[in-house]
Amino acid sequence: MLFDSHAHLDDRAFDADREELIRSLPEAGVGHVLIPGSSVESSRKAQALAAANPNFCFAAGVHPGSISTMTRDDIDALASLAEDPKCVAIGEIGLDYYYYKLPEERDTQRYWFYQQLHLAYELGLPVIIHDREAHKECFDAVSRFGVRGVFHCYSSSAEMAMELVKIGFYCSFTGVVTYQGARRALLAIERLPLERILIETDSPYLAPVPLQKQRNDPRNVLAVAQVISRIKGIPVDDVIRITAENAARLFRIEL
Repeated sequence: MLFDSHAHLDDRAFDADREELIRSLPEAGVGHVLIPGSSVESSRKAQALAAANPNFCFAAGVHPGSISTMTRDDIDALASLAEDPKCVAIGEIGLDYYYYKLPEERDTQRYWFYQQLHLAYELGLPVIIHDREAHKECFDAVSRFGVRGVFHCYSSSAEMAMELVKIGFYCSFTGVVTYQGARRALLAIERLPLERILIETDSPYLAPVPLQKQRNDPRNVLAVAQVISRIKGIPVDDVIRITAENAARLFRIEL
C-alpha cells in the first residue's frame, strides 16, 4: 500500500469533502498518510485526524511561513502534542528564503527553526524539513543539532542529497517530479539509493501532470511512485513497498 508521507489533510481546501476523501483512500491503494503541522492550531487538527483514522499519523511543528507571531508557549504546546504516540515527528519546520527575503524575517525564521530542532533533539524525534532556497543553511542546521529526518519536497542537488544520506536523512519527492522543469529532482532520484527515498503529495498543493492547478490529494501519490519506477528501472510495486518501509522505519511505525 502507498504511504503518503506528507499531506495537509487538515487544510481548509478539504473542508467540503474531507471524510468522503479519506474513505476513498484504501480503494486507491493508499494505506498510510502522515499529516504534518504548519502551526500549533494546524498540528492540533492533524492530531484529531490521526486519532480518528487508524492508518494516519501526524507531526507537530510550525512552518517558516507561520512563525511571525510564534512564542515560547508554542514550543511548549508542540512538546505537549509530541507526547501523543501518533505524533511521529517535529514538522514541518525549516527555512523559506523564496517568499521571505528581508534580513529580519530570515533572522526570525532561523531562531524558531533552531528552537524546534532543539525540541526534536531533546525528544528523540525525527524532523520534517521545509527547505526553499536555503539549502546550505538547512543542511548545516540539522548537522549541528544532530537530528535525523526527511527533507520534504526535495529541491536541491543530487550532490546535496547524497550528503544528507551520509548524516542519516531521507529525501521525499512530490508531483513536481512529473513537471517539465524537474531536472534537479530527477537527477537526485537517480543518484539516491531507493532505501532513502520517500514519496508524498504535499496535498492540497503540487498536483502531478496532468492535474496541475487542481487540488491535490493522497490518491495522486501513485504518480510519484511511477516516475521513480521509471528512473530506477524497477516495478512500481517495488517502489511502493520500499518507500512505505522507508517511511515506517523513519517514523517508527508499523505498516
